[in-house]
Amino acid sequence: MSEETDILIVGAGPSGGALASFLGSYGLSGIVIAAAAGTADTPRAHITNMAALECLRDIGLEPEILKVATTHGCMEHTRWCQSMAGEEYARIYSWGHDPQRKGDYDAASPCNPVDLPQTLLEPVLVKYAEEHGFPCRFNNRFIRFSQDNGAYVSEIQNETTRERYTVRSKYLFGCDGGRSNIVRQLDLPLIRKPGQGLAINLLVETDLSHLVEYRTGNLHWVMDPENDYPTFGKMAIVRMVKPWSEWMFILFPDPNSDLSQEPTYEEYLHEVQKLIGDTKVPAKIKDISKWYINEIVAEQYSEGNIFCLGDAVHRHPPFNGLGSNTCIQDAYNLAWKIAQVVKGEAGPALLSSYSAERQPVGVDIVTRANQGFRDHYAVWNALGMTLDTKIERVQAFNELRAATPAGEARRQLLREAITGTAREFHAVGWEMNQRYVSEAIYLGDEATPRPPLPSDPVLYHEITTYPGSRLPHAWLNTKVPGKQLSTIDLAGQGRFILLTGIGGDKWRAAGQSVGGVLGIDIPVYSIGWGQDYEDVYFDWSRRREIREDGCILLRPDRFVAWRYMGLVDDCHQKLLHVLSHVLSRKET
Repeated sequence: MSEETDILIVGAGPSGGALASFLGSYGLSGIVIAAAAGTADTPRAHITNMAALECLRDIGLEPEILKVATTHGCMEHTRWCQSMAGEEYARIYSWGHDPQRKGDYDAASPCNPVDLPQTLLEPVLVKYAEEHGFPCRFNNRFIRFSQDNGAYVSEIQNETTRERYTVRSKYLFGCDGGRSNIVRQLDLPLIRKPGQGLAINLLVETDLSHLVEYRTGNLHWVMDPENDYPTFGKMAIVRMVKPWSEWMFILFPDPNSDLSQEPTYEEYLHEVQKLIGDTKVPAKIKDISKWYINEIVAEQYSEGNIFCLGDAVHRHPPFNGLGSNTCIQDAYNLAWKIAQVVKGEAGPALLSSYSAERQPVGVDIVTRANQGFRDHYAVWNALGMTLDTKIERVQAFNELRAATPAGEARRQLLREAITGTAREFHAVGWEMNQRYVSEAIYLGDEATPRPPLPSDPVLYHEITTYPGSRLPHAWLNTKVPGKQLSTIDLAGQGRFILLTGIGGDKWRAAGQSVGGVLGIDIPVYSIGWGQDYEDVYFDWSRRREIREDGCILLRPDRFVAWRYMGLVDDCHQKLLHVLSHVLSRKET
């Protein structure tokens, strides 16, 4: 049996589901296949940050996400403790809850981070995709592809019937995870650094509400320097899955341990009870799985009309909560470009900007996630967990209680180490500071180089309209009473838009005329006193970095494609030139 479609997506996880959803929102259709029997059956990735939520907000999915996600307040702290019921060593505000950082989050986005396990995210994406032209076939495994006269012929096996069939497509998308067959067959070069060991996930059903009532948080590091530990779990993270009755106990074995013999269910359960610290609390292990702490990223994300995204091209630990978020943003970057090319609104060369823009982001997030894990070494060291023997660990740990110079020094060491983890739990800069450089960004009218990032680009977000940057968020109102909306809500929806202000009428006319020439819709919005939208807080005037009569061109993914500081003699010709460049079209 053979089928034909323009678009074949392999994988229905966060990257595949998001890509199908975004493409479907632009009116395209295709096929999604997935080797799994259904959507994720274990929680896996869970932090969903503002950058990813903005992408889902664009296609109207934010309300659906908020219905199933855990509320922001449950993510208030990350903690370090002897056990869930035992002594608490330290805690840090996380995910936007620090009173000193709240303004940074409010300035960056209209969205708030949420805790959304893959078990809840994937069904939302797959449902939307299926309702918008991308049916998903689970239990269908991709075998290989071949090329035939400019098309890709993919061999697929139905795992239920064991029958094989082929799908002929113009575009092929590898969203098939860390063991991607498509990446392997393309032989995409990978940048590999040494891994940092093994982790064991235990999905546990247990009610710990009485233990977290005054210790609210979704991440709890558990370690006890004064007691012996099994080789398969020197320390652990107890991660909230469902408040407060379902948890992921993530065990980190001693790197020097012999793990050739698999622990029994009873041994795992015994360790879970120790980590809870209250033997009267019943617990049931629902699932056991393992994963490796990788540091791998592909050197390129595409070849021809085959595009790879998500874990297929960047593999890293979950620290900083960058996994599914980066998958969604890969898809958001790529989808509008595919749609423009398929509809004939852009030249095929536009698609080369996907790898140029997203691969450097992949390098950054893989580096940051692994550094986030390494940053915890300072905490382990301060608590004595890095020492080899129990006697040494107890001696070092007891120093924390001692009124001695050594005790004071160790307490200072612990304070500094905990503070250092803010680069994982308040990395709003790393989440939002993505800067694109490609032929889909026009820099020809910039008089100065891009301004430098903040002194700490992990912690702090650079708010700018410099081309290649994310559109700044600012709250806007209408002249008559109406719902407040963000600047980002004006952009997106598969369209280029132009923002201007008082005196920018020529840009409005140019948007309409150039749209007619190029055959695309270019809405133009004026922001300011007496304009389409009122800048009542004056945030937009502080963040736009152009004069009132200037303009900012936004791509469908809400990144700044180009800006001009004021008016120009021929606004039509200038805008036509810029858009032709961005869309890889011959200027008419």
